[in-house]
Amino acid sequence: MRTDLIRKTALTAAGLAFTGGAIAGPVTAAYAATDAKPTTQTQTDRKGHSERELGVRYEAQPNFYYCGPAATRNALSVQGKNINVDDMAKEMGTTEAGTNSINDITPVLNKETGKADAYHSVEISKPDADATQTDQLRADIVKTVDNGRAVVANIAGTSTDTDGNTHSYEGGHYISVVGYHDNGNTVTIADSADPNTAAYQISVEHLADWIATRGYATS
Repeated sequence: MRTDLIRKTALTAAGLAFTGGAIAGPVTAAYAATDAKPTTQTQTDRKGHSERELGVRYEAQPNFYYCGPAATRNALSVQGKNINVDDMAKEMGTTEAGTNSINDITPVLNKETGKADAYHSVEISKPDADATQTDQLRADIVKTVDNGRAVVANIAGTSTDTDGNTHSYEGGHYISVVGYHDNGNTVTIADSADPNTAAYQISVEHLADWIATRGYATS
C-alpha cells in the first residue's frame, strides 16, 4: 500500500457546526448527538445484481474540520457500528487543518471493522481520472458495497450530482459511498457536511474526477 498520498487538507467550504436535520435519499436517520442509541441497519436487495444500497445511520459533522471522522463514522454505521467521532479524530490525527490523507482513515476502518485487511487505500494520482482508474473505482465500489461496507473517499473541487445540483469543496472533503445503481455507473453519497444534502447520487465518472490527486478506502 502506498503511504505517500499527496497531502490534501479535508475542510468543508463553510466553517459551521452542523447538527441533525432534514435528510434525503436512502439515508435512513439523522442524529445530532454522538451518543444516540444504535438502530438496526437495513439494506435493499440488489435487483438483477445491478444495484444495492446500504442503510446509513447518518450523522452530520459537528464542525468544519471533522469531515474525515464523520465520513468514517457514517461509513461504519452501515455495519451497525456507532463510534464517537472525537475518538476517531484522535486516531486519525485530525486538526483544524483537517485529516491529512486517506491513509490516516484506512487503519481506523480496519480496526473498527475488526479485520486488518478489510480496507486498503487506492490513489488516483492524476489531475483527471483515466478510464482504467474509473473502471477500478466502479469495481471497488460494487465489491465493497456487496460486502456490506461503505467506501470512504477524499475529494476536492466541484462536481454535479444526477439532479443537477452542484457540490463544491475546493479545500477538500471526505464523503462516504454507500450504494450503487446501474451496475455501478451511478453511486450514492452520504455527505456529512450539511444534513439538508445528506444524500445524493453522482456518476462514477464524476466521482473519479472528484477524487483525482487524492484517494479512497475500499475493500
